[in-house]
Amino acid sequence: MAVSLLIGGALVVATIVIHYEVLRLISVALPQMRLPLRLRILVVVLGCFAAHTIEVWAYAAGYLLLDRVGLGSLHGNLELHFADYLYFSVTSYSTLGFGDIYPAGALRLISGIEALNGLFLIGWSTSFTYLAMERLWPLHTRARSHTDRRE
Repeated sequence: MAVSLLIGGALVVATIVIHYEVLRLISVALPQMRLPLRLRILVVVLGCFAAHTIEVWAYAAGYLLLDRVGLGSLHGNLELHFADYLYFSVTSYSTLGFGDIYPAGALRLISGIEALNGLFLIGWSTSFTYLAMERLWPLHTRARSHTDRRE
């Protein structure tokens, strides 16, 4: 159990750092972008999605590693490919949890940690997107009214 907590804690710290750095990078780059407002909003959303994708892959790699060293395993409808670990990670991270693949051993605790971590990080992305939209949306309205005045 101590190994599970240690690995789960390391994954939480790693994913929080990844998320922070991606959001920081977006925050720094966004004001300097010479893109239409719609595309800047798309950059925010796709940037958040990219961060979540990296984080899901980190957990999937952790599950694979733990399985390979014999500290846990996945059971159920498996093909024994990395895609199984990735699929399980996505369902855990998003708290969807289909149940067709389920963890055993140390993976049980880590999948619960991933669900809590994923919920937090998805909420963080939601908050970040809201704040970006709050800054960009008035510009969109102003740009449109400015165009209307020219016509």
